[in-house]
Formats: sequence, structure tokens, C-alpha cells
Amino acid sequence: MTFDKVRTRFAPSPTGYMHVGNLRTALYAYLLAKKNNGTFILRIEDTDQERYVEGAVDIIYNTLRQTGLLWDEGPDIGGPVGPYIQSQRMGMFKEYAMQLVEKGAAYYCFCDKERLEEVKVIQQASGIAPHYDGHCRNLSKEEIQAKLDAGIPYVIRQKMPQEGTTTFHDEVFGDITVENSILDDQILIKTDGMPTYNFANVVDDHTMGITHVIRGNEYLSSTPKYNLLYQAFGWDIPVYVHCAPVMKNATEKLSKRNGDASFQDLIAKGYLTEAVINYIALLGWSPKGEQEVFTLEELVQEFDISGISKSPAIFDPVKLKAINGAYIRKLSPEKFEEMAMPYIRETCKREDVNTAMIAEVLQPRTELFTDIPEQVDFIDQLPEYDIALYTHKKMKTNSETSLEALNCLLPVLEGVEDWNMDALHQAIFSKIEELGVKNGYMLWPLRVALSGKQFTPGGGLEIAVIIGKEDTLARVRKGIEKLKAEA
Repeated sequence: MTFDKVRTRFAPSPTGYMHVGNLRTALYAYLLAKKNNGTFILRIEDTDQERYVEGAVDIIYNTLRQTGLLWDEGPDIGGPVGPYIQSQRMGMFKEYAMQLVEKGAAYYCFCDKERLEEVKVIQQASGIAPHYDGHCRNLSKEEIQAKLDAGIPYVIRQKMPQEGTTTFHDEVFGDITVENSILDDQILIKTDGMPTYNFANVVDDHTMGITHVIRGNEYLSSTPKYNLLYQAFGWDIPVYVHCAPVMKNATEKLSKRNGDASFQDLIAKGYLTEAVINYIALLGWSPKGEQEVFTLEELVQEFDISGISKSPAIFDPVKLKAINGAYIRKLSPEKFEEMAMPYIRETCKREDVNTAMIAEVLQPRTELFTDIPEQVDFIDQLPEYDIALYTHKKMKTNSETSLEALNCLLPVLEGVEDWNMDALHQAIFSKIEELGVKNGYMLWPLRVALSGKQFTPGGGLEIAVIIGKEDTLARVRKGIEKLKAEA
């Protein structure tokens, strides 16, 4: 089967969660396919049963669907080159390995574990990097047949050239050349007849018509071996795109094992799916212009392999939070209120408050939904607070001026009949103008009296509308008492 267009694949192992590096690989493979009107394929590589986690395949499906990285061919929807689950493709690998044996590019190896361990110990004692010593490379046909007839267990190994060099091209790292003498005769088929990951990967990519292979740069050292397999079969070599790792800091890779966030963790922390995908795209890839906030459709248009960096990308929670904030600000007020309400209700249980106003003041100030409960925890009940909060250098207030301001404001607030933003604004700012003082001189004490906090979503006016007239007056009176008691 031949394919005339770009075909990429995401081939995860079902090991439990979708970490950021994995999701980035899926995203780049998706973007490259869609940018070129190609095909994005999902293949599940489930042959390592020791690491298989129950339910992990569903996590892969659900994550890709949630992020919009919808596959064109895959286990659930089929396609022309299925099956798309590696464990269901097992029958063909031995046949491909036998083709290599016939070509002289692979060979039977009958060495048992004891001999291999002995060789390894000797090599380590000699300061040599452990590798297979080629003991079975040149067995005669008669020796091989005799061992097969005797039922001696065997593996099939790739016969690496022992002289010269192998060069491959990577779109990110350029041309890379290695000495063939350092390439180990890797196992292709294990004693149980099952393929190794490296062999199955090459055969699957070829038989599925994969034209571009996107993966982590930890596979760079294996790529010469892959190339030699392609060449031995006479197959076209795909375009390689190796991506540098995503790092926690300058020395540590991002890792779930170290407690770093998976995609599911980030969503649970209140990040928007679109913001996470946008940020992950920028981990090791730079768009051509200054824009950093992209929809998935815009990423498809912007994505170019040439923008992928050789350098590791540092996962920066501050930047992710900023991008998340940009997405939150783009939500419609109705959608934001709907999404924010569960977080508001964690600490704000009152039914007599203006929730629409709460959402309105929160939206421009929210970068992460999980920050909301702490921002509105003063609404149900005024917390105990220190009168030192009334002192603000920029507003030129202190406890004395704040007492004067609250005493002036109380009758003004008592006189407001229609308790809404416009009426409050008109009444309070008329008083400010009458007294000839700065806005902050009156508004800062009001904010502190109503919230007992230094930082709030919205100022005193908005808080007054949110908590209502009765509670506003009660809190202002309490503030006056508090300031008098400390005077």
C-alpha cells in the first residue's frame, strides 16, 4: 500500500497517565499532519505487559478527545492498515525478522542468560561498555540447523556492520554520523517469539505508511539501528523529528515519578484544556511572530518543524498560569460565571449575594480557577483583621484618616435607596468631590472594612453591591468600632 501524503502517528504505551512530554509529541504529530492535509494515526503500543495499567487506554482516548487531537485512523475507528493495537499485530514480526535472516542482515543467537551475564561481567571488569560479543554471528547453516533441531531456545539479532559509519538526518538536529563499531547487535525477536520495541516500531511505522516520525531525542541513539533496518528491507526512511525533553529545571526532567503534573493533574488544578495545549505547543517550539496565545486551529496554521528547538524546554508554571489567564479573560461572562461558580461556592455559601457581580469582578483577575475560593472567602463572614491594613502609603491613609472616612461614608451609604453600582458610585463620588479628597482616601478604608483583606476581586463599591446594603452597613459600623477601640 502506498501513500502520497503526510502520515504521522502517536504511539503511546498504556502506562497510566498522559504526561506533558507525551502530550506534546501527540500535539506536534497532529499539527504536522493537519498543516499538510495529512493523516494523524493513533497506535497503542501495549506489548510491555509488565508496565500495562488497567484503564490507561481510556485515559489516552479521553485525553486526545478532550484536547481536540482527533485521530483519523486508530483502534476504535479502524483504517486501511490495522489493527492499530500492537499486541494484535504480533503474527507478522517473526516473518519480517526471517526475511532479514535470509538477507544476511540478522542472525539466530543461541546464547543463554548465563553466558551473556558472564560476558557482561568480563566486559565491565575490562572497562568496556556491555554489548553482545557476536558469538553466534558467523555460525554455519549446519550449526544453526542442528541447534534448531535440538530445540535450543534462540533470539534473532540484527547484524550490524562492524566497519564504516551510518549517517541519518534529523529535522531538528541535522546530520548525525555514528561509527558502526559501537552499534550493538540488538535483539529483534525474543525467545518467546515476540518482537522487541525497536523492531516492532520500525515494522509498524513502515507497514502503516508513516512518513514523519516525531519522538523524544532519547531515541536519537537508536535511530542508526532503525535506519539500517529500513535499508536492509529496502524501505523508504521516514523524516525524523526528535524533540528535546521538557525539563522541570536545568537538571531534572519533568517526571510524574517526581510528582510533576500530568495533563489530568493540570486540569484538576483548574487549568483550561485549551490553555494547556497552547502552552505545551510552546515548550520547545517558537512561532514566527510575537503571538503566544493560539487556538488549536491557529496552531495548525502556524506550526512549522523549523521552529522546534534543540535545547530542552523548561516547564514554567508562571507562564502557563498567564496563558490560562488570557484564555479565562476571553470567555464570555456567562461561560465564566458557569465555570467559576463551583469554585465560588467552595467558600461563599450565601444565597443573598450578587453572584453575577462576583463573577464580573473575578474574571479579569483570575488566572486559575482554584485561586477563586481564597479570593471570595470574606463574603460569607468578615474575617478578623488588623487595623494596620487601613494604612496604605500610596492611598495616603492611616487608621486616623480611615476612621474619618468611614464616619463620612456611613450616612452616605445609609441614604442610598437603589442598591446598585451606579447609585453607590454617584453617592460616594459626590461625597469625595464635596470633601476635596483623593478617591483612595475614601475607597481604601471602605475596601478594608468590607473585606478585612488587602487584596480583593474588585474594590469597595463592587464588594458593597455583592454583599448587599445590610451587611455593608454592618461591616462599616464594625470597622468604625474597631478603629475607635485602637485609637
